Amino acid sequence: MSADLSELTHRDADWSGLRALVTGLGVTGFAAADALLQHGARVTVLDTGNATEKQDTQAGILGILGADVRRGPEHVTGWPQDGPEDQERGGAPLEVDVVVTSPGWPPHHPVLAAALERGIPVWSEIELAWRLRPRVGAAPWLVVTGTNGKTSTVQLLTSMLQAAGLRAIATGNVGTPVLDAVQHPDPYDIVAVELSSFQLHFTHSMSPLASCVLNLAPDHVDWHGSLEAYAADKARIYERTQVACVYNVQDPQTEAMVEQAEVVDGCRAIGFTLGTPGLSMLGLVDDVLADRAFVEERRTSAAELGTLADLARASGGDGSVAPPPHLVANALAAAALARAAGLTPAAVRDGMRGFRSDAHRMSVVAEHEGLTWVDDSKATNPHAALAALRSYPHLVWVAGGQLKGAEVEELVAEVAPRLRGVVLLGSDRGLIAQALTRHAPEVPVHDAGVTDHGDMAALDRVMDDVVARCAALARPGDVVLLSPAAASLDMFPSYGSRGDTFAAAVRRHLGGQAS
Repeated sequence: MSADLSELTHRDADWSGLRALVTGLGVTGFAAADALLQHGARVTVLDTGNATEKQDTQAGILGILGADVRRGPEHVTGWPQDGPEDQERGGAPLEVDVVVTSPGWPPHHPVLAAALERGIPVWSEIELAWRLRPRVGAAPWLVVTGTNGKTSTVQLLTSMLQAAGLRAIATGNVGTPVLDAVQHPDPYDIVAVELSSFQLHFTHSMSPLASCVLNLAPDHVDWHGSLEAYAADKARIYERTQVACVYNVQDPQTEAMVEQAEVVDGCRAIGFTLGTPGLSMLGLVDDVLADRAFVEERRTSAAELGTLADLARASGGDGSVAPPPHLVANALAAAALARAAGLTPAAVRDGMRGFRSDAHRMSVVAEHEGLTWVDDSKATNPHAALAALRSYPHLVWVAGGQLKGAEVEELVAEVAPRLRGVVLLGSDRGLIAQALTRHAPEVPVHDAGVTDHGDMAALDRVMDDVVARCAALARPGDVVLLSPAAASLDMFPSYGSRGDTFAAAVRRHLGGQAS
């Protein structure tokens, strides 16, 4: 007999009759399967079988707990059968009440497409986590999405919440999986959740206290099928929001999303801007982060939430360099969410003072003889790179990798006047070189080539060459910026490895003389 999903809205409901299919055995897939098993559901897990040693161990654990774990490509070509038989041997279709899917599985995947054709609901792990909160006293959610800046914003927000004395955690796409956070034996007061468009696509009932879309630029079109579909999934974050929908005044698409959202009565639209804030906005007044949204006399006054100096040390360095604009925007968005949750201006300020940027996002590697070396390896698309490149008046740019079909023409045309020189590496470096020829023909360009990511010694040599070329191109007062505008997997195991390799090469070049 099928379980009534409408009854499964909290952890104290009767989950024992649920027949669940979990797709993917990564971090989220394991967390979902484990949570469902703990609540008595019958669980089948499908995975391609291209697993790590950790996933082998996790598959064994789930099997011991009673899950039917099926691994291998033959199990993900279509709807599974009732039993371990593969698709070719046939059998009765598996009876399932719900599919819980991992973010890496797109809607057109054969298993998910078959579920939707059969009318079987598909949930993200976020949907499952929302339904596994306690019936009484559940921690409210503050949720963030956007093409770029999600992680920094959620971490800033968490720092503010903790500065207010709340037991808070950064979760979702950053840090602890949401399922682990909502089931923690020592409950949190509030959770800050970073959400991707993948996770939002199959999230149906989440009702956050406050929500935010930071920005929107082309990305992940291969997963969603179109930019319009990508934007529509981002917009889902605003649905059923209770207190505040936070949008980017400089990105009208985000405000349009708020206007179209079905929210809880009384929910407000709150803007953030790098300009002077209008009514119901947070923004900048000189060097002050100001709130004209959550003060009683907002038509005639504003609350001071902190200053640019409070953010100056967030990305490393000695604090003498003003924080980059994208970090200020992220801080304003985080402050809006924090104020929606009732935090005082002092808690917002203290949270900014205590925050340090995530590794590989505008992180200062070294400052020496007038040059600042910055690792922004996390900029894996042109929109993210543009935010970094706009932050400095004169720079040597290290770029290249896998563009994933993204266009770089507008990026190169806008930043051309800032460029002292460019050093290119990676498989799609030629596309960037062509754009530089068209839009910045006077800028010197060095091609560092591409190296297989399995040869770390060769990667070190390539990056040593990159750093040496940058040093030769730069002038005192310049910034040398690794902001690739591209993914890393053509050369490196991850963007983090790319950033670490760059930082190590900088330190070798400077010989320990950095200050």
